[in-house]
Amino acid sequence: MSLLHNAAPAEPFSELSRFRGEFYSCLTSRADALFELADAVLCADGPVRSLVELSLVGEHRRGHGSLYSALASGRVDVSRLRRAVAGVPLPRAADGRLVLAADITCWLRPDAHTSPERILCHTYGRGKDQHIPVPGWPYSVICALETGRTSWTAPLDALRLAPGDDGATVTARQMRELIERLIEAGQWRQGDPDVLIVVDAGYDVPRLAFLLKDLPVQVLGRMRSDRVLRRAAPRREPHTMGRPPRHGGEFVFGDPATWDTPHAETVTETRLYGKATVQAWDRLHPRLTHRSAWTAQLGALPVIEGTVIHLRVERLPSGATPKPVWLWWSGTSATAADVDRLWQAFLRRFDIEHTFRFFKQTLGWTCPKIRTPEAADRWTWLVLAVYAQLRLARPLAADLRRPWERPSEPHQLTPARVRRDFRHLRPKAACPAGAPKPTSPGPGRPPGRKNARPTPRHDVHTVRKTDTAKRQKKASTTPRPRRTG
Repeated sequence: MSLLHNAAPAEPFSELSRFRGEFYSCLTSRADALFELADAVLCADGPVRSLVELSLVGEHRRGHGSLYSALASGRVDVSRLRRAVAGVPLPRAADGRLVLAADITCWLRPDAHTSPERILCHTYGRGKDQHIPVPGWPYSVICALETGRTSWTAPLDALRLAPGDDGATVTARQMRELIERLIEAGQWRQGDPDVLIVVDAGYDVPRLAFLLKDLPVQVLGRMRSDRVLRRAAPRREPHTMGRPPRHGGEFVFGDPATWDTPHAETVTETRLYGKATVQAWDRLHPRLTHRSAWTAQLGALPVIEGTVIHLRVERLPSGATPKPVWLWWSGTSATAADVDRLWQAFLRRFDIEHTFRFFKQTLGWTCPKIRTPEAADRWTWLVLAVYAQLRLARPLAADLRRPWERPSEPHQLTPARVRRDFRHLRPKAACPAGAPKPTSPGPGRPPGRKNARPTPRHDVHTVRKTDTAKRQKKASTTPRPRRTG
């Protein structure tokens, strides 16, 4: 084992040490305790089950009291830490472009009645075909995706949604700030391919593309199968009276009679999904109205044209019956090679689910019973810094596999296996945290005296409908119309 570590190149160690030093500089209060808490997460044996057990890890030289105090009263310079994470080498697609995936994951806190700013989060899998809202803190996370058979991603930013925030607006602002940091860090230069942003059906893809139209990005996202888009306005004949039309004929996802001949079509044999048939139609846009997010738009609503991609696969790895997938891309004039690249990039988006599972089940992101949302943000950024160190230690780690596990190539180790060997890599990397000073616990509350200042309780924030909306819903007896926008 020592021979493997001694044969490792020195450059990855210097990059890991540089990031650890920058990470320590981002901790502006209780820095030593926070830094050793992150090292305890990296070096713990097995998954993190509770916060207090991290104080028993050998790399955490302080008591459990300093651990809780660091999360409650410590300070993290998040702006500087964001720049440090953006400066770490990022994975790229085969054509050299950056592919970013955005999604929302929830830190569920159903019993935390004394925690403020909780929102009802939609959860899946807690009942048969049921979407149950559970109080918690939703986080918008952006990751850079890799190619090939791997579960690695590169988490770059995490932002907690406050009550009343609009998901598309917050994600657009978060993505804009991230793109600016990537350009500042030299991850994207003039002449490079546009950054591809991949999102799921929970986002308004045309609106996201409209909000980011001044950046070198392209947006790809899934649409619901009941959408109705419009074609480009037909050419106006000479001497025609009246106002020119802004929209062409309808393109109904559920009606093949309105599709016409696709502009591009490909058939690809895949290992997991069998034969994948893809069709694409150019210059399709939603018909916007002054409702929902577009109510503040002044003047004429924009016409946001893009490419619609229809994906059908032969089978699914789970054995379920496959359903067609509808994608919308903010670019136009897509070739067959572009269509193949886009639908495969969308399937890579599901790698972010592996990252969320690793955060929650292995690194213990949602295990601590933290009361304040500020402490939750502090712990979230510690977890992101931990994952960034695992990415830097990826070429250095040895395969410490269990007897029942299959051997893996050094460049194919999973995040869990890299974490398993981090304890052996840590002594060769920089450890700027100082030694703990001897101290004694405080007297605490005198025996028999009750708490005179009970913690206030907070209600869960919900979106309340106005009286007008309630009357309209009560008076309406017609079935729900199709989605024409």
